[in-house]
Amino acid sequence: MGFPFSAVVVVVALCCVCCDLFFIGLASSYFPEDAYNFERNSHLKYSYDRIGEVQKQCASVLSASSELRSDYSAVNGMKGELSFVNGDWIQDEGKFPIMPFDAGNSPGSLAEDWSPLKLVSFWVTDVDHANRLKKSVPINGYMMMGITRDGSFVDSNFGGNPEFLLWQSHSQLTVSFQGVYTESKRNGGERVLCLLGSTMLPTREADASNPWSWMKNHGDVPLSEDDQILLVLRYPITFTLTNRIINGELTSVNPQSNPKYFDPVRISSQLGKGAKYRFATPHVLSKACSPYPYKDNVTINGIGAYQGERFCEILEEITREQPLSVVPNWRCNGTDDFCSKLGPFLSDKAIKSTDGGFKDVKLYMQLVICEQPTTNRNAGSARVSAVLRAVSPSENLYTAAKRSGPNNMSLAAEGIWKSSSGQLCMVGCLGLIDAKESSCNTRICIYLPTTFSIKQRSVILGTMSPINNANAFFPLSFEKFVLPSELWNYFRFIHPNYSYSKINLAGTVLERNEPFSFTTSVKKSLLTFPKLEDNEAFHDSLSLLSEDLSFHVSGYPDPMPNIQAPRVDIQMEILSVGPLFGRYWYARNGSTWEQETPYHVKDVYTEKQLLINVSAQLILTGKAYSNFSVLSLEGLYDPHAGKMYLIGCRDVRASWKVLYQSYDLESGLDCLIEVVISYPPIKARWLANPTAKISIESQRTDDDSLFFDSIRLQTFPIIYRKQREDVLSRRGFEGILRILTLTLAVTCILSQLFYIKDNLDSLPYISLVVLGIQALGYSIPLITDAEALFKRMASESYDVSSSGELESSEWLHVIDYTVKLLLIVSLLLTLRLCQKVWKSRIRLQTRTPHEPLGLPSDKFVLICTLVMHLIGYVVVLVVHGAKASQKALRAKTYLVDGENSHSLPDWLRELEEYCGLVEDFFLFPQIAGNLIWQVHSKPLRKLYYMGITLVRILPHVYDYIRAPAPTPYLSEDSEFVNPSLEFYSKFGDIAIPVTAIILAVVLYIQQRWGYEKLSRTLTIGRHKLLPSFRYERLSSRSPETELVADTNGCAANEKEQSDVE
Repeated sequence: MGFPFSAVVVVVALCCVCCDLFFIGLASSYFPEDAYNFERNSHLKYSYDRIGEVQKQCASVLSASSELRSDYSAVNGMKGELSFVNGDWIQDEGKFPIMPFDAGNSPGSLAEDWSPLKLVSFWVTDVDHANRLKKSVPINGYMMMGITRDGSFVDSNFGGNPEFLLWQSHSQLTVSFQGVYTESKRNGGERVLCLLGSTMLPTREADASNPWSWMKNHGDVPLSEDDQILLVLRYPITFTLTNRIINGELTSVNPQSNPKYFDPVRISSQLGKGAKYRFATPHVLSKACSPYPYKDNVTINGIGAYQGERFCEILEEITREQPLSVVPNWRCNGTDDFCSKLGPFLSDKAIKSTDGGFKDVKLYMQLVICEQPTTNRNAGSARVSAVLRAVSPSENLYTAAKRSGPNNMSLAAEGIWKSSSGQLCMVGCLGLIDAKESSCNTRICIYLPTTFSIKQRSVILGTMSPINNANAFFPLSFEKFVLPSELWNYFRFIHPNYSYSKINLAGTVLERNEPFSFTTSVKKSLLTFPKLEDNEAFHDSLSLLSEDLSFHVSGYPDPMPNIQAPRVDIQMEILSVGPLFGRYWYARNGSTWEQETPYHVKDVYTEKQLLINVSAQLILTGKAYSNFSVLSLEGLYDPHAGKMYLIGCRDVRASWKVLYQSYDLESGLDCLIEVVISYPPIKARWLANPTAKISIESQRTDDDSLFFDSIRLQTFPIIYRKQREDVLSRRGFEGILRILTLTLAVTCILSQLFYIKDNLDSLPYISLVVLGIQALGYSIPLITDAEALFKRMASESYDVSSSGELESSEWLHVIDYTVKLLLIVSLLLTLRLCQKVWKSRIRLQTRTPHEPLGLPSDKFVLICTLVMHLIGYVVVLVVHGAKASQKALRAKTYLVDGENSHSLPDWLRELEEYCGLVEDFFLFPQIAGNLIWQVHSKPLRKLYYMGITLVRILPHVYDYIRAPAPTPYLSEDSEFVNPSLEFYSKFGDIAIPVTAIILAVVLYIQQRWGYEKLSRTLTIGRHKLLPSFRYERLSSRSPETELVADTNGCAANEKEQSDVE
């Protein structure tokens, strides 16, 4: 008799488990922690074997050099001072270009929307101080230059090899150099590098009109080694506002007849981070900022500005690689060319297409050097130098933030800040600056506001205006919107404040949207929404409420459209609650707030005032909401109804003509917007859907150019602060429940093992299909999810795990290890039971070799089981196929765990879910086997099959009584059931346990009555309801054992049991 199919599957599963555990242990022991611990600053040996060639090629530079300065420390810092990144290079169109560029785009790339940039970076890698001469010092360096529009240009020093790389939207050439450092007195003093380099140049074709024809055939790039490349870089000895440009030229020493020859390449950049800057332009500054402070719109509007001692620290933090937004010219009234101009900058085609609205036009404040005296506590002034770079919508923001080349989109600026006014007044010089300061015609005023309102939500404000009429332009304003999560970085030691101005209008929104009704009264009495805490100090309570009312979650249109709607990312950030601006972090940093008392003692929150003033910022990310990217909100929050009634202001990005003709704009903002936000309850979540609803409506008429259709959104489930504490509690409870159920399963299997010792007759009639299903149910989590489970443990808690009360979750690891151990024990005991059944059948076959029809076989049992579940699986696919679109949207949006973010095919996902149903109906094969084998004994112990049935139905009962919506901070994967894909609906949580109980009852009746009595009971007249099978049941005891005398009975039984063992 062959080994049964189910037993084979079980044995294979056990082998997989052992291999899985073996490789896990091997992986942890084989790779030591320092296997990938490379020394970054390893000592490299640099070669200077071409110094003779360098002196020959650099003869003109060396002849003009002067004796190096006696200040030798200036030479020691050359690596930082002489290196620069992301400068510009340009090569005049001629017959000999240096490199090709593939303008194609990779599939799914956004690079096609960006213009290609020609960037160059240079690093000094070694200075040979030991061989320093009187007028020169040998150095090593390398340069990387390229053409890119995909943002992948390398801007860090990694010591690359000389090579050329080419892919779609990117070309990159690396050149290694040897040369000398010298100094010259020309142009007021220069530092000069003359270097000879080598690299692998791309090979040009003979046809000058199409030198890169080989690019049509995708394959290896033909390269030619070239060591005749000369680079000359010139740096100012002292960097100032008007003397800060790095100029250079890259030329080929080869003759033009040589195919390696290329036309000269001009290089330009500005001072790097390691360069020393000198503030020495008082006369230039006086024409821009005299008298100080300069009167502009910010000072006229009375916006409070920062006047403290940490101005430099805050300015550098705000502007560090952070883009600033350019404000539309909404007040401009002139010609189209004048009002569409981007201040002093040269506008490209993409900027001109915005028609003065400047949508997606950004401004970077680079290379900020801020010096503020710290000798006394009240630092009265600071000197600031910076570069303001305008970025077109056609340019990659990441690359633009690191560019250093001077051009007509950059302003070099220098100025002074005084605490008396809080104004930073600077003079700006456009593009390539000359010593005559002819391009220094721009006045720049910058402020760090400390007062906020619905019309003022910026942490930095600035304006650019012309100093004279030589290059007149309409004053350009720029700003950076506040992000509440970043306020702590900017205002740790001051008290910003918020001024409410739309509360009365918000009250009318409340009256219009919340009329008194019986339903509202009942809702307020039954449900609890985020509110001020009774047991907290006043400002602590306000801060905690602000945290609860903020959320960042995905959403969808409400109601859900029939077609699959695009996903929208919703970020609701509370800016202020009542008198509290931001969070209550400054009270914990030595501030002088009044002695804190619980909020309900204060007069401002008595029964007469149940509503709370709030201000917020709503950010919608999605293609359909491009003109609502940021909404500034202000209004009232009703903690008894969980609703906010708000007035919204949006930054309209329209033509300057449209903006100028809209006379009802407030500081250029459209504030005729009403917003209502409904929050889910904190408690009794089973009475309400735990999602927030957002309604946005324009109060303009349909014919108004700024009118928009109403927007209604619904979020996916959100979770409050206190509910985050329940996340680990729920996970812990489910883990303990899993341990208890597995312990019960182990007990049931052990009871069955003890039971068969005294019931050898019925042992062969235990279905191996039943045991195979049980074994697979225990082994699948071990095989497929052992490693993933531990990884998910670190990410399931999402951002919630960062809070202090949730960090100590080590006990959850103990629970998971215990679950794994119990799964292994259950699997081994089930395999032991399977082994006993298999051996008993072999023994029965050897004693009755001539009666094969009387031997129990799982062949027909397995066929019946497969047919039944195949039909069931097809029915599930058909039923769920009708809900495919809705289910796909939910499934893709609910996935939080990054490792489960890939989407499975529908049939495979349904099959994965259906496997749990097969385990739930594990008794069906035994019932079928009892009918086929005409069993009149009791193969399974009541404790076994009833206990395992209880283990299978308990997860469904738990799923039925728990909260209806899953928390977004837990993974979908569960060893119980997965309700997120609607496979197990509420109906299923009732129908499946009822069916499992019915199967257990049927098995109980079968074993109690036997086949013959059950057949007689179910016989009506001459018709038998039970099918008849050609089967003759045989006893598992041997004939010899049955004929022995009573005195030898015990010995025979012992022999029988030893055979089974």
